[in-house]
Amino acid sequence: VCTRNCQFCRVEHGQVEPLEADEPERVAEAAGRLGLKHVVITSVTRDDLADGGAGHFARTVRAVKQRCGEVSVEVLTPDFQGQQRCLEVVCGSGPDIFNHNVETVRRLTGQIRSGADYERSLGVLSYVARRERGPLVKSGLMVGLGEGEDEVFEVLARLREAGCQMVTIGQYLRPSAAHVPVARFVCPEEFTRYSQEAKA
Repeated sequence: VCTRNCQFCRVEHGQVEPLEADEPERVAEAAGRLGLKHVVITSVTRDDLADGGAGHFARTVRAVKQRCGEVSVEVLTPDFQGQQRCLEVVCGSGPDIFNHNVETVRRLTGQIRSGADYERSLGVLSYVARRERGPLVKSGLMVGLGEGEDEVFEVLARLREAGCQMVTIGQYLRPSAAHVPVARFVCPEEFTRYSQEAKA
């Protein structure tokens, strides 16, 4: 649990700011000015909002697509508490990639992901993957938190069962002294084994 007033934890501390109505247009303007070819839209968890911020995600996707033409858009979303109506709002806006990270292995989820649920995350990915003409489905996890190699293999298998088509695996780095310490630094050879397992 974070004991500091960092921008990523304000929702949990009840200090989150209201949505800015012009943010979708400002994001689109910035993407256009930078000449981006791929835009990732993400946010902190907004369980304080009735739709979890799904409508704001959708407005931002549409604004970027309208302003930037051929740009590809990826959304990296919270789980929206598993509410399918929120997933429909986001997916209905036309993102090219829907990303929701499982973050870690099942055993460590309660310790690492406050308020999250491993099975609910898999359910979110599965729901989006089953949509007709839906976006590519992506997820990611961090390693170096104390997980075993077999547990990472299990996550990869579960992600594939859920319909996940893309996955990222990265080394966990401790954002601050208030966060869980790094258990170990994973060697390149282990990342190679994860890559081979995922591709298999």
